[in-house]
Amino acid sequence: MTDDGENLYGIHSVAAALAAGTELAEVRIAKGFHGKRLARLEADARAAGVRVKRVPREDLDRRSGGARHQGILARVAAVALWDERRLLDHLDGLTETPLLLLLDGVTDPRNLGACLRSADAAGVHAVVVPRDRCAPLNAAARKVASGAAESVPVAAVPNLARAMDALKERGLFLLGTSDHGDVPWYRADATGPTGWVLGAEGEGMRALTARKCDALVAIPMAGSVSSLNVSVATGVVLFETVRQRHGG
Repeated sequence: MTDDGENLYGIHSVAAALAAGTELAEVRIAKGFHGKRLARLEADARAAGVRVKRVPREDLDRRSGGARHQGILARVAAVALWDERRLLDHLDGLTETPLLLLLDGVTDPRNLGACLRSADAAGVHAVVVPRDRCAPLNAAARKVASGAAESVPVAAVPNLARAMDALKERGLFLLGTSDHGDVPWYRADATGPTGWVLGAEGEGMRALTARKCDALVAIPMAGSVSSLNVSVATGVVLFETVRQRHGG
């Protein structure tokens, strides 16, 4: 899992990066694109000491790979991924009940970005992914995340199963979602220290990852599809946790 600091594009994504204090090497704005939001972003970038250039639209089309860039693109430094030691130190320092999200085999950057966005909205303290079996935290992921890639810590660990053991030693109860789950997701008690474990749709999590979970729960499907997109399932289980913890 790598992020080489490629281009970040789109008004919301660039605004979120500036608001989060993300280091930007340069902002490019397409000639012919105007509006209050772009003007405010340009002013904010200059105020932050970021070089701003006006360029032909074709330059942004090329750099964004033809994606909808909304007339603005920024070159950003790579997101600093945590290692396992920093993750555990972070947990040891929490003063509130931990909530983690563990993702196994999520290889689509857009799904990763959507999971990060849900994690941020639900107050997740960190997202844990395997270093070698995860989508890159690149521009596509960061655009979908809409700023969550800068606000939610992401820990890339060399061995997810071993990291799960370390989390359980610190009192986290690991709940995995699976077609073979014993109970519906809403009956699982997530009021204590909890880590939700999800795999990519289709294949799901690896067998070893599933065995490391303390319990497996199901999200029953009432229609013709066999499973939810992983980012949708992430939102379902995280906000059930929010409901339980806040008495909704």
